[in-house]
Amino acid sequence: MRPLCIYLDNCCLNRPYDDQSHETIRLETEAKLFVQNEVRSKKIDLAWSFMVDYENSENPNIDEKEIIAEWKKLAKIHVSSSDTILQKGKELESTFKIRPKNALHLACAIEGGCGYFLTTDKQLLKKFAAKELDGLQIVNPVGFVFEMEDDAL
Repeated sequence: MRPLCIYLDNCCLNRPYDDQSHETIRLETEAKLFVQNEVRSKKIDLAWSFMVDYENSENPNIDEKEIIAEWKKLAKIHVSSSDTILQKGKELESTFKIRPKNALHLACAIEGGCGYFLTTDKQLLKKFAAKELDGLQIVNPVGFVFEMEDDAL
């Protein structure tokens, strides 16, 4: 059986570098680090995309950028730009009134066959609360860990 496939957007990947004095941010960081350990141990497959590369390239902090880029090597699925993804991104942007980058990340996750899209973007999470998008569940990393624990019990 193939492991579960997840997609982490850049706000999720960058969460450990945010101000950890806020309880929610600290919990999201811990959950994201747990998920990364599951990827390392091959219990979860990670999808990577041209959008993650693009947004990470804009990170002004060189150390953070390099650490995040290392995760690409552990990704089992690599999603490249295509007309299909660009079209799907435009469709998602228009239908759900979301930012173009978010729409493209979602299109990449769908194209990659992911079951979960992990984000800490509160706007995106509110927009897709309790909804599935083409088989993709959009969740906060803490919520994802809860779902994993529930499935394991």
